[in-house]
Amino acid sequence: MFDLVAYLRTNPRIALVGATNDSTKFGNIILRDMVAKGYSIVPVNPRATTVEGIPAVPDLAAAQKDGDVGLVVYVVPPALTRKSLEEADRLGLKKVWIQPGAGNQETRDFLDDRKFDYLMDACVMVETRH
Repeated sequence: MFDLVAYLRTNPRIALVGATNDSTKFGNIILRDMVAKGYSIVPVNPRATTVEGIPAVPDLAAAQKDGDVGLVVYVVPPALTRKSLEEADRLGLKKVWIQPGAGNQETRDFLDDRKFDYLMDACVMVETRH
């Protein structure tokens, strides 16, 4: 199985699905944490033009237009994760990180069936501590 934790050490460009300006939500906490650690983050939020001052995009296709996305991190409810994973699959974005609460068994089955490299139910902030 592909080691996404090791892959993160290569500093891939990350699309954060569920990025938000609400500082109480994990989509904001993760964004601020990862930016502070030096990661290049593309906030994905269909209702925001910026998140924490970073230009946001409405979907993964728009995230890909500005350069290669190496990893997609999900911090949305499972139904939204699943919908976005279908787009990720079409775009060839096969490295994904499913934050705790963002996936379920249906998500896992989809990831396995479509041969994604993924990590589920592990926190990206914990796994990137130095």
